[in-house]
Amino acid sequence: MNNFTTDVVIGLEIHVQLNTTTGLFCGCPIKPAEPNTATCPICLGHPGAKPLVNEKALEYGAKVALALGCKIAPTITFSRKTYFYPDLAKNFQITQFELPLGNNGHLVLDDGTIVRIERAHLEEDPGSIIRETESVLVDYNRSGVPLCEIVTGPDMHSPEQAREFMKKLLNILGYLGVYDPNTGIVKADANVSIKEKNYTRVEVKNITGFKEIERALQYEIQRQKSQDVKLETRGWDSEKGITHFMRNKETEADYGYIVEPDLPIFEISQDWIRSIQASIPELGEQRAARWVKDWKIDETDAKIIANNLDVADLFEKVAKKSKPIIVSRWFRRDILRQLNESKLELNDTKFNENNLAETINLVDTGGATQQVGSNIIQLLTLQDISPGDYVIETGLQQISDSNELKKLCVETITEHPKAVEDYKKGEENSLQFLVGQIMRKTKGTANAQKVKELFEGLLK
Repeated sequence: MNNFTTDVVIGLEIHVQLNTTTGLFCGCPIKPAEPNTATCPICLGHPGAKPLVNEKALEYGAKVALALGCKIAPTITFSRKTYFYPDLAKNFQITQFELPLGNNGHLVLDDGTIVRIERAHLEEDPGSIIRETESVLVDYNRSGVPLCEIVTGPDMHSPEQAREFMKKLLNILGYLGVYDPNTGIVKADANVSIKEKNYTRVEVKNITGFKEIERALQYEIQRQKSQDVKLETRGWDSEKGITHFMRNKETEADYGYIVEPDLPIFEISQDWIRSIQASIPELGEQRAARWVKDWKIDETDAKIIANNLDVADLFEKVAKKSKPIIVSRWFRRDILRQLNESKLELNDTKFNENNLAETINLVDTGGATQQVGSNIIQLLTLQDISPGDYVIETGLQQISDSNELKKLCVETITEHPKAVEDYKKGEENSLQFLVGQIMRKTKGTANAQKVKELFEGLLK
């Protein structure tokens, strides 16, 4: 059963920058350069300049469409979308209108909601407007950057669902390798309406990231509930956390679409479609489902680990050298936490399949405690060390000798009579306190389970 109401209706239009080296219709480089230096007569629309389609962009766009379950069109047709704005040097944008590259796909949310993918098509990006204190500048370097636009049906009914959709989409893009999260841009335009305002549709433009989509929609829904609503386009100001009026909402007819006269209509062969389909890797959700089925890993752990392609690849390698269920717990609890706290990408660390497997197996076989293992994971973030050698050199082997641990327990009971008294009164936290004292004395090397059992016997 879905826990939402159709009183709110949300559809998204997402623009993904494809990770090509050159523009969609010209040879200008995509990587950042000095303003207005990565331009040419084609992307600036000079008279007589003829566009050429970037084959790699076409391949990447088809990958995205197929991964979202879309049907690929039999032909590729480009159109001119005419509008006048300072960042559009030629006063039209080459896009797809009549027949998108892909249509009729879908993406399923965790609550079972099916979000329809109405179309996935290619288009070029306009330039960038840079607003300064006393002036507005235009950088045309982005003109012609290849974008894949993904348009959903109005099938989401909460900001949380929109955020989940964006997160799932970014996960798919990461697995496909068609988008560079370090230099690429993903922007969403959200169409949102509410029942009490007769579902009058408002478009909120230029929302970046899955966290921002939730913030922007939360604000806009509350704004619509408290104000008069009209058909309009608004912008999202992430710093102020508000939407603001931009212009009255255009209709498709306002853009005066015509078929692009300088590009032919391309036929797409079934062999080409099959080759693109064959190049799509196992995606994150499929991978997580396989781990749950084959390795009996916790479903939540599997989904979280599979969210990042590099992490998922490393997890599979380590899981083949140890017990997959135990490895999944280490990845979820320690490795992902360490990446998050250090704000590093996996490739920036010293983690590899050998040192992680050695650490996990060391703890699993009793050679080191859980606490020591966690400390080693922290060290491995920036140092390539041998976990086994480190434990021996630092004297951090696990202490499991009952006689040695019993002496430490007796000492601790004498040192902390109040905690002993509280435990005998039924306060379980006092036992954890006493165990913690032993772990502190032994620098985390004592077998915590044995220490707990010894205390329980001594304090009967």
